[in-house]
Amino acid sequence: MSLLGKFRKFISGSFTATVGIGFTVMLLGDSAVGKTCVLVRFKDGAFLGGNFIATVGIDFRNKVVTVDNTKVKLQMWDTAGQERFRSVTHAYYRDAQALLLLYDITRKSSFDNIRAWLTEIYEYAQKDVVIMLLGNKSDMAAERVITYEEGQKLAKQYGVPFMETSAKTGVNVELAFQAIARELKQRGAQQPTEPKFKIHDYIESQKQKSSCCSGLM
Repeated sequence: MSLLGKFRKFISGSFTATVGIGFTVMLLGDSAVGKTCVLVRFKDGAFLGGNFIATVGIDFRNKVVTVDNTKVKLQMWDTAGQERFRSVTHAYYRDAQALLLLYDITRKSSFDNIRAWLTEIYEYAQKDVVIMLLGNKSDMAAERVITYEEGQKLAKQYGVPFMETSAKTGVNVELAFQAIARELKQRGAQQPTEPKFKIHDYIESQKQKSSCCSGLM
């Protein structure tokens, strides 16, 4: 069995051992856009400040979230953004049910490369994969070079949900993963008579709810 096959067998076994429903979520984007930091913020509620070693190949973490009283296990794959690891990343695209595509709002090149990432996604990933675009490092407003409107416009062109996140402050990180988990669960369990879950509407409603709560504090 190939190394890739062994890895898939291992994670598949650990993935379904404790929770009946589970999905694989893959984080993509250029190197240093904050994929690992976003993942650690969601998984552990912590921020990786300072210097840390860039992801080599593929790393993964698990977290169980609750969606409408149902336990949903998310297996989250952290990928290397460097070009030399791209062929390794391609091999895992088809195993993911959802893809979080990140760019750094302070680095124009990472935003410009989003179209190339989307081209790869459409070539290698499942046809019905859930895609979400995230503009990360929203806490670094003074260094911003990509506006919120630019990110929103690009996401609209490709028909994918969009939000800005901050691994440092935690803004919208939980919401991004919760929205993905809810979309995946609803896809798998939706009855013909049930209204279709709309991830865009869910995200906006949660943002408004959060804004209202903040205003009351």
